[in-house]
Amino acid sequence: MELAHSLLLNEEALSKIPDNKKPVFVFEWLRFLDKVLVAAQKSDIKEKQKKLVAQLTAQISESPGPPTRKLLARNLATIFSVGDTFDLFETLNKCNDIIKNRDDSPSYLPTKLAAIASLGAMYEKLGRMTGRSYEETVQTLIKSLKNAESQGRSEIMSTLEKVIKGLGSAGNSTYKDVYKATKQCMTDRSMVVRFAAAKCMSQLVNEAPFMYTSELETVCSLCFRALDGSNYDVRCAVAKLLGNLMSSTQSPKAVSTGPSSRLSFGAKWKQPKLEDVLNLLSVGFLKGGIGSGNINREIRVGVTHAYIEFVKSMGGLWLERNISVFLNHILDLVANPKATPTHVDAVYARKCILFIIRSAIGGLLGEKAQIAAAKEISQIIVKQMNIVGEATVESDSRSSSSDIVGSQHVLVCALHELGSLVLRLGTSASPLVAEPATGIIEPVVSVLIHPSHAARLAASWCLGSISRALPSQLTPLLDRCVERMDKLKTSPEAVSGYSSALAALLGGVYQCPLGIPHAKGKQLFNLSEELLRTASQNSRLSLQRTQSGWLLLGSLMTLGSAVVKNHLPRMLLLWKNAFPRSHKELEAEKQRGDSFTWQVTLEARSGALGAMNSFLQHCRDLVTEDVIRRLLAPLKCALLMFTQLPWVIKQYGTHLKASAAMVRLRLYDVLSQLPPESFEGTYTDLLRELVAEFTLTDNPANTTTSLLRAMCHVDDSVILGSWLQETDHKAIEDQLQPNSASGSGALEHDSQSLYARCPSSDPIPGPLPLGVAVIDSSVRLYGLVFPRVAHKHRLQMLQHFIECIKQAKSVRQQAVQMNIFTSVLCALKNLADAKESLGPDEVKKSAFNLIMGALSSTNPILRCAAGEALGRIAQVVGDSRFIADMAQYSFNSLKSARDVINRTGHSLALGCLHRYVGGMGSGQHLNTSVSILLALAQDSNSPVVQVWSLHALGLIADSGGPMFRSYVEPTLSLVLQLLLSVPPSTVDVHQCLGKCLSALITSLGPELQGNSSAIAMARMYCLVCCAIMQDHPDSLVQAEAITCLQQLHMFAPRHVNLTSLVPHLCATLASSHLLLRRAAVGCLRQLVTREAGEVSDQALTLAGDESNDDAIVTETGLEGLLFGMMDTETDGKLISDVQDTLISLLQSLATQNLTRWLLLLKGVLSASTDSGSTGPLESIHQDNKDKDDDDDEEEDAELEFKANAPDVTHPTVAPRWPTRVFATECLQKILLACEGVQANFDLELAREIKLKTSNENLLVLHLSELVRMAFIAATSDSNQLRLAGLSALQDIITKFATVPEPEFPGHVILEQYQAQVSAALRPAFSPDTSSDVTAAACDVCSTWIGSGVARDLNDLRRVHQLLVSSLAKLNAGKSQSPLYNESAVTMEKLAVLGAWAEVYIVAVEREHEKDSKPQREEEDYGESARESLLSLVQPELPTLSQNWLGALRDYAYLSLPTEYSSQLPTDGGTFYHPDTIDNAKPHYKKRWTPILHALAIWLHETGFAVGEMNKEKSSVPANAPANVKREEINSDKFYLILGICVEALSNPQTVLTTHAVNGILKALNAVLTSDWPKQQIGVDPILSKEVLNVMHRVFLTQENVYTQLLAVKVVKAVLLAGKDSLQQDRTKTKERELETSTSSSSESMDISESGSLGDGGEEGDIIPEKSVVYAALEVCLCVISRQIPALNPSAPSTGFQVPTRLTKMSEENCSLVASIVLILADLPNLCSKKGSTSILPTVLFLITGVLREMSNKGAERKSPVVVQGCLTALRTLSSSPFLEDEDVGSTWRELLKSALITVLQNAKPSDDKPAMDEVTLLATITMFLVWGPEEISQTPAIQTQCVIVFKDCWESKNPEVQMKCLQMFTSVIQRLDTKKATAYIRGVAAKFLEYLLILKDDKTGLDSQHALVTASLNFAEILVDKAEEDKRLTLLSLLIPVLVSFLVDEKKYASVSKTTQAIHDDCLKRLVKIGPTYPEQFKNIMTTHADLKLKLGLAIKHSQTLASSQKMEMAANRQKASQQPAKPTIALKTNFGNFAAS
Repeated sequence: MELAHSLLLNEEALSKIPDNKKPVFVFEWLRFLDKVLVAAQKSDIKEKQKKLVAQLTAQISESPGPPTRKLLARNLATIFSVGDTFDLFETLNKCNDIIKNRDDSPSYLPTKLAAIASLGAMYEKLGRMTGRSYEETVQTLIKSLKNAESQGRSEIMSTLEKVIKGLGSAGNSTYKDVYKATKQCMTDRSMVVRFAAAKCMSQLVNEAPFMYTSELETVCSLCFRALDGSNYDVRCAVAKLLGNLMSSTQSPKAVSTGPSSRLSFGAKWKQPKLEDVLNLLSVGFLKGGIGSGNINREIRVGVTHAYIEFVKSMGGLWLERNISVFLNHILDLVANPKATPTHVDAVYARKCILFIIRSAIGGLLGEKAQIAAAKEISQIIVKQMNIVGEATVESDSRSSSSDIVGSQHVLVCALHELGSLVLRLGTSASPLVAEPATGIIEPVVSVLIHPSHAARLAASWCLGSISRALPSQLTPLLDRCVERMDKLKTSPEAVSGYSSALAALLGGVYQCPLGIPHAKGKQLFNLSEELLRTASQNSRLSLQRTQSGWLLLGSLMTLGSAVVKNHLPRMLLLWKNAFPRSHKELEAEKQRGDSFTWQVTLEARSGALGAMNSFLQHCRDLVTEDVIRRLLAPLKCALLMFTQLPWVIKQYGTHLKASAAMVRLRLYDVLSQLPPESFEGTYTDLLRELVAEFTLTDNPANTTTSLLRAMCHVDDSVILGSWLQETDHKAIEDQLQPNSASGSGALEHDSQSLYARCPSSDPIPGPLPLGVAVIDSSVRLYGLVFPRVAHKHRLQMLQHFIECIKQAKSVRQQAVQMNIFTSVLCALKNLADAKESLGPDEVKKSAFNLIMGALSSTNPILRCAAGEALGRIAQVVGDSRFIADMAQYSFNSLKSARDVINRTGHSLALGCLHRYVGGMGSGQHLNTSVSILLALAQDSNSPVVQVWSLHALGLIADSGGPMFRSYVEPTLSLVLQLLLSVPPSTVDVHQCLGKCLSALITSLGPELQGNSSAIAMARMYCLVCCAIMQDHPDSLVQAEAITCLQQLHMFAPRHVNLTSLVPHLCATLASSHLLLRRAAVGCLRQLVTREAGEVSDQALTLAGDESNDDAIVTETGLEGLLFGMMDTETDGKLISDVQDTLISLLQSLATQNLTRWLLLLKGVLSASTDSGSTGPLESIHQDNKDKDDDDDEEEDAELEFKANAPDVTHPTVAPRWPTRVFATECLQKILLACEGVQANFDLELAREIKLKTSNENLLVLHLSELVRMAFIAATSDSNQLRLAGLSALQDIITKFATVPEPEFPGHVILEQYQAQVSAALRPAFSPDTSSDVTAAACDVCSTWIGSGVARDLNDLRRVHQLLVSSLAKLNAGKSQSPLYNESAVTMEKLAVLGAWAEVYIVAVEREHEKDSKPQREEEDYGESARESLLSLVQPELPTLSQNWLGALRDYAYLSLPTEYSSQLPTDGGTFYHPDTIDNAKPHYKKRWTPILHALAIWLHETGFAVGEMNKEKSSVPANAPANVKREEINSDKFYLILGICVEALSNPQTVLTTHAVNGILKALNAVLTSDWPKQQIGVDPILSKEVLNVMHRVFLTQENVYTQLLAVKVVKAVLLAGKDSLQQDRTKTKERELETSTSSSSESMDISESGSLGDGGEEGDIIPEKSVVYAALEVCLCVISRQIPALNPSAPSTGFQVPTRLTKMSEENCSLVASIVLILADLPNLCSKKGSTSILPTVLFLITGVLREMSNKGAERKSPVVVQGCLTALRTLSSSPFLEDEDVGSTWRELLKSALITVLQNAKPSDDKPAMDEVTLLATITMFLVWGPEEISQTPAIQTQCVIVFKDCWESKNPEVQMKCLQMFTSVIQRLDTKKATAYIRGVAAKFLEYLLILKDDKTGLDSQHALVTASLNFAEILVDKAEEDKRLTLLSLLIPVLVSFLVDEKKYASVSKTTQAIHDDCLKRLVKIGPTYPEQFKNIMTTHADLKLKLGLAIKHSQTLASSQKMEMAANRQKASQQPAKPTIALKTNFGNFAAS
């Protein structure tokens, strides 16, 4: 195939390949040409053009297939437009000759079609270059129309369209003829021809003025005729034509060409008015335009499309200006009696009208214009209600009743549209309710007393929508309806209307997160009970009161268990009383009563069952077994009553049928909600009813269920045509579906749907007509019950079904069959879900026979259902023999059958068998199935058979798995062969080929990446197939192509060419077909996860493409396009995919292209919401001009987008609020994505980078834009957007709070935005703001104040004032009537308290920092800084502390387990209401940690002093002493805080953030370091142990080191409290003993009683269960073993390898270990004497272990903090008072000795450990020798080892170690007295002196040894000092010569190094000092060594002269300085050098 890729066709290669592959070769060559010709050089083409044209024209005669001829035509046109036009006319004539040929045989047809197509392409591309040749061509084409078949006719129409398009006005002379020819084709029986004709006409309208002038009405009626019997595509095309035609009459060009120019028809033309044009369309809508009496639905739906097309082509601006005319005209249509002859027609007409208005107003107008439209609609409602008012006054005339009927439909449409509009607008619709006089609520409420039920329900739903969009209206509306209902309680309409409004309002509560006040539920419950109770008092109202009472009760159930549980007993009673108790009562009922009482009774029962159904749906947690038992009694009675109903209806009239049906519907619905086993006893009666219901036994109408399509598999949409459900026009196209009542849902069919929950995409509930709804419900219930029925009953039912079908005839038979199949499918589905079997063989046989009957039904839906049922049975049976029989039966049928019906049915049966049994289960039939289906798929005579067989083949390929792999190649080549040959008009076949291809690609899977020739061929075939489908005119096929390419990209990404795919996808996004847009977005979503950058770049290339006029990608690229789609799309799945795509793009690209992304988001957020304005992304250009002046203007200039002037008539819709919310979320995602890079949050660094690389993509450079965007969002009129904006603002503050401002040191960059922040927050604190916004704003306030950005208190006060104002809400009583649920108030109050808590915490922290800073720093900030933040909080603290305490008490109550719920206060807590506990809990959970922390700090600061706390209510009697009260209050607070902390930290269910844990630990620490709690916990070891155990858990569960450090503080605080308490006890005991003892001589701690105080007691036994010390040891060990795993004592037994080398520990980890070590050293002080000896070994073991592990020689990182900690700890232990104790002193000393020996032993290197670091070892030894008891230093073993260590260290030749060795040794001998030091001196001193003696003679390298020399000399001096008199002379005679040797000759002094000079000076000083100290010895030495004396004398003399010269020099300098002028002391920070220049 590679040979096909050449400019000229490689004829040699073509001749060699087999015939079946030739078309593929030619197609591949043409594909290559198509890409190459456009890009090739003209010179390259010139050489070969003649040959190429000849080859191409030759191909026309080769019978090319449809895709080939399309490409061929395109290439011919391209070659003439790129190359020369020499052969153009010759080629045109050749084509004309082919068309003139009289050969009509099918074999010649492809050639003719190719010629026609070629002409079309050439005329379209070359236009006027074709000269006058078009005249002949047009005549030829028109002539050949007469005897062309449908393919030819459609191709000719398509070519004529292209001719008109290419020639424009130049071809005017022929357009009349074209028009005449097209007129005939418009009503052609073939839909493809009609479609092409409509497109041709549409093109004519653009070019030929007579179309919209003289021929206007003719064309209109022609279009109406074309719509008769049309399909979806024709309707869309004709609608486009009509829309285009009508808009042309109104457009400027019509005016210019109209009156002035005389038309050929002679008459002068007058431009029609808008009303006339609309009336022309209305003729089609009302009369069908074809004169027949009854309405033609296809025409009506087509005209509906046309209205929308008309408005679209006129544009949004036109609609905005003519909204009144438009709305009045459209709504008048439905007021016309012709539009609504029957109820179903009325419903259909209303749907059409609604669809027109929804598409126009919802799609084309921006939010401001929509608000204007809503006002216009409410005016229409007022007008209609006035008509009704007049009609009711003149109630006698007949016209008045028709007025009311007409007005009800207008009102229903207007109210539905108004509700939908407000729902879409959300809280942005608040202007519509702001003014009661002009608002929309009054008009809507007025409709609630309209005489028509439908209008009342529509008004109720509309009110419900208003309350959902504007939750603040919900409670006032409820109150208002209750009040009006009370006033008008004698009017039946008012009772019915207001109660339905209440039901709708209650049904919407679940969508309002803030809810309604809890008491409303109670009030309305009482109201509904009242209605039911008074129903019988007034017969005129009894029906309405009954219905209303139950409707209200049903809607109250939607409020959920919290509201319903209190009323459940009364509800159960009401249900019980609604039904007769026994058979006897039922009989008695029959005897009495009349028609009216029966009607009321039946309504009451259906109402009761409806309320029960609502209860089961919305309060599942209240449905216990007991409740089910009590519900079943009335249900059984209801079932019993069914048997009596036929008699009642017969007796009292058929008007009761509807009420009886409603009772049945409700009962079935209720039973469907209950577990089927609960009503097992009623199965016999129930099944009898259900089967009679759906087999239409008592129903003369042929009603069918609506569920059959839903029961079939979703993949069967090709066969069922259910893809219509996936179009934008689903709402109206549903009317044309074949099954009963399809698309005729309406509110009046079932009032209970008012409170049903609808998806947001389709908010208007549309319950189906009662007849259909009952059958649907019976089918559902049958499906649930069937799996539980005995096998014999299953058999009976199946046989009964077969019998029913036999007895029914024609249409009725199909209806019965459809219902039966739906119920059987439902049953089989449930059987499969329950994993049950179908039953014995006879049941299977019966089921099989039932299905086989339907497989040959004429109705395709039934055949499809039968196939599905067969598959389901195979799945349930799971018996391979039975499956084999079924398959064999189908094989035999297919081999023998010749008719379409059997072939299609059994093909699908095979597919379904494989689908449900899978490849493995049906492997043995695979070969036969595939071969039969491949053969059927080639039956070109019957496209239907092709469709079904290809669909089945696709199913088999999909389910076959690896078993199918060997059939992939033959199937793939068949698919390609069919795609190349099947005419494009058979769309279904192409669609199935697409599905088949998709299954084949999946089957090949990752193999597609391979390189073998077979795989390369398969891959190429796949790509060719995709290319053919991509080029197909139908959108469904294009969608399949995109799906296949998406799969190819998943398996073989390298082989999918994104350069062509991405532009194709972008163009597809503008398609009018939802399915195609969905496919494109789905594909983009997958592409951007892998190749975001490439996709974005490819899309941007389209924006720069000048040649492409209708490009939809602008300079904002793909991202801008996707944002735009979010405003126009309504499909939830599509919007979700668009958002996912944008998020993927953002995460991959935003950080590199920050500028572009922020500009894009800013465009979305700051665009005005007016539809007349420019759209979001055009406004960017304008927006940049309006930027604040203080921004860098140069930057802005670079950022501007050059937006084209937008087309004024069609402005893009400004972004709606959901899009803007999403944009704000994107902004937050960008902030998150930028986190890793330092430069994004450092202005100085960012500016440097910008200067060097001119890279502006750094976040900090765009801070002003970020703040501005957050500000815009936070101050918008939509609550959701405000919340998103506040959240973004908070993120910006947290991220940038600490970024410094380089130009103003000491300030931060955010300081300049204080005004914006406070302005963004202020509106959120206004009284009418909803609680959630205020709560969010409180969070931002506390973040802002706590961030420390605003240094100046005056600046802070703005925001602080907002928080102060919110404090007033805390104290406000409950006087004003609440708008929202009590939990909303809780949320707001807790948010305020939480915010204050955060601020207070920060204020105190800052205060502490200030105290620790030196005073001088503070003075830098002026006066206001001296006032601290704390001074702002201080005044509020008395109130706040009370409230914090209250909130914590509430939280403590609410966190109690459910079994303690009886202990909760009955009247609620400080901030929660007892009935809304469940709703309040989350708010407390969110806020309690900062509140706890703040309260703890406050108590710490006030030292638990009770100032204003005395006002607290207390249970202590008034006469009790004050301190008792205070103790109690204090202990309450203390245990409350402690309890909450301990519970939170130790409850495994609580998930706490690290921040929260830190807060809790800080709070604990604050409390435990206060004096009063310290005493409490000190005297309570059990409590101390508890707290320590909780800390142990914190160490185990929290990884964060900062958290662990906080926990250490808590541990210290607990131990300190214990230590203090113990000290006090000991002191008291001592005092007591001193008093009692006679001799007061003993003062040490060895008195028996005080010595036994503390852990361990007298015996020294530490008991783990009771001991605080033990708990502390556990904590210490836990931390140590986690940080240093080698010390974990249980490590060896765990089997894990302990790391021998320590990993690098951070500084925080080191300080953590150090703190723990210090705690260890303090533990013995908490013990008794004996106790201390019990724990000392453990303590020493751990400390020495840590020391050893942290000081390995050559470790990566030494840990000075830890080592220092260990040494301090050892020093603490070494100087412990226990050492002096008589009882335990000796033990302590022994243990310390052992510790030193352990250290010395550990220091040596071993197999698994290197030696200990020498410096640490020296420090440890020195510590023990210097500070430890003297025994240690005198132990011979220790002495020997120490001496060795000192010697080894001295000899290590490491100057640092030698230095330490000298210093440490010096301090040891200094500390010990001479006698004890002797052993050490003898061992080591000689080495040091030796060093000095060597230096005396050899001074090389002296400079580097300065410090060591000094230390050695110090040592020598101390040694002299320690020596006995007789030895001193010897030592001095060694030392003095050394000192003199360092003195330098005075001549050389100036030339030697600084170090040598320093040593000289030092030695001189020492010598001068030794002289007087030891005069005799000094004299003695000097006299014996004269040379020394001489040298010393000269040195002294030299030093004296040096000193005097220095003095003189200093005096001269002073004098010089006094003569110079003084420098200014203040230096300016800013350089004002350029000031004048600027």
